[in-house]
Amino acid sequence: MVTRGEGAIEAIAEKVEAGERLSFADGVELFERATLLELSAMADCVRWRLHPEPVVTYVIGRNINYTNICWVQCSFCAFYRVPGSTEGYLLPKEEIFQKIQELIELGGTEILLQGGLNPGLKIDYYEDLLASIKARFPVHLHALSTVEVRYISDSSKISLKDTLKRLKAAGLDSIPGAGAELLVDEVRERVSPLKESASDWLNLMQIAHELGIPSTATMMYGVGETLAQRIEHLIRIRELQDRTGGFTAFIPWSYQPNGDALRGRGGSGYGYLRTVAVSRIMLDNVQHIQASWLTMGPKIGQLSLQYGVNDFGSTVLEENVVRTAVTAQLMPLEEIRRNIADAGFVPKRRNSRYQLLE
Repeated sequence: MVTRGEGAIEAIAEKVEAGERLSFADGVELFERATLLELSAMADCVRWRLHPEPVVTYVIGRNINYTNICWVQCSFCAFYRVPGSTEGYLLPKEEIFQKIQELIELGGTEILLQGGLNPGLKIDYYEDLLASIKARFPVHLHALSTVEVRYISDSSKISLKDTLKRLKAAGLDSIPGAGAELLVDEVRERVSPLKESASDWLNLMQIAHELGIPSTATMMYGVGETLAQRIEHLIRIRELQDRTGGFTAFIPWSYQPNGDALRGRGGSGYGYLRTVAVSRIMLDNVQHIQASWLTMGPKIGQLSLQYGVNDFGSTVLEENVVRTAVTAQLMPLEEIRRNIADAGFVPKRRNSRYQLLE
């Protein structure tokens, strides 16, 4: 048996090359001791085993933040406005329709629809909005974080399962992984004490998957957690994926200070590359790892293609939550394709279920 320390990274690399699952202790060892080059080699090994073609995908999509009114007041969020604020808004349906029409004219296929926990909205609002969009546009609705769905359930006094069934019937196609942050309650209680617990987040995702509603999974790191807690997060995602197979992709990103109450320090490109590589290595049952170029910038996004990433995410025609931060960086479609090609890969457009469209 190889003890932790000298020789341990080589032994872990051999397990990765053989396609063996890594343990919690292996993950911590990688974070603490592996060099960046060692992590790149291991993550690249997993990436090519899962995706043997030199293709990096992307989707043409648009983010629409239908409301910024929210009472949860997460310490890392500068986007929300409390109920009653003069800066709070709820987009009229016609404005939402106009945004979607602009996406359709550009050949777009996906809408990421998210907002805050607005006390004035019940399930009938969401059913009407989703159904109205579906009646007008051939788009995939990647909509409503787990915390939004749970709040709709609570405020409408119906079960989570029935809430998800009704939202699916109205047009919900998949659920974004937002709200996961770190699936460690000690961290969640410190940075977002009014949000659901880690087990609640996982439970709602399991119900959604069992109803045939796929989702992505995310991790926001850099909020004072330990490296072991990042691995705990990855293990919990992996365990749920073993049970349901419902996660289509994993997207890690670093907390970015943006005038929020947390007032933490932003993550570095070096730290992001280490984290995304470890994520690819540990999540052997999640097919796709998506670049977080929106927060880390196009060049780090491009570099991450050598650290296990195989998808460049959405064109993001609009982003308000992250754009509240000074770190937000948007890219036109041509630049996304160029960044992928310059890294030595073939850019290919996909739909929200990762089916190639070209």
